[in-house]
Amino acid sequence: MANKAKFNRSDVVEKATNLYWEKGFNGTSMRNLQDAIDLRPGSIYATFGSKEGLFKESLSHYAAAGEQQLQQCLQQTDSVLEALMLFTRRIVVDSQQSSPSGMCMLQKTVAELTDEQSELLAFAQQLMHKMEQKFAELLQQAIVQGELAPDKNPAYLARHLQIQILGLRNYARVQHDHLEQAELLGLVDATFKQAPFK
Repeated sequence: MANKAKFNRSDVVEKATNLYWEKGFNGTSMRNLQDAIDLRPGSIYATFGSKEGLFKESLSHYAAAGEQQLQQCLQQTDSVLEALMLFTRRIVVDSQQSSPSGMCMLQKTVAELTDEQSELLAFAQQLMHKMEQKFAELLQQAIVQGELAPDKNPAYLARHLQIQILGLRNYARVQHDHLEQAELLGLVDATFKQAPFK
């Protein structure tokens, strides 16, 4: 009979995600991982295959958490646009205090990795594109429901929203000591109250 793992995989991935999110892939050593997730290198390799394997699973975990957060926002209101605004507020404003890095982990990964790490780079890009596609689907729904004009392009709006979210998260991180929360919330709200949404 095979030995069962004596650890909780989801707990390990959660801790690894927070570490990778804070330090980045290249900034995280095997020793850092050992200390954070309390596993020896042999157990890490046996379970995840490699440092890259654990990182890939962490990226998937991060993306899934974002999708879950979006779903929770959709359950709180019948308005697609209000749900998207609520989601944007949470990940732009709340993340500055509640996460290892105010910056999007996927964006941080794409900015950090090089062509020598092409598989991980492509995977992070794929996850970002998947979220943008989800935005487009929801914005198409908003058009059908009459929240947006029928001549709006949901794919363009989704791209615009993705750019706004990434930019606002970075700006808030850069201006951390000079940007009031109310001002950041105002910048988020303005995204939905002006062109191209209006």
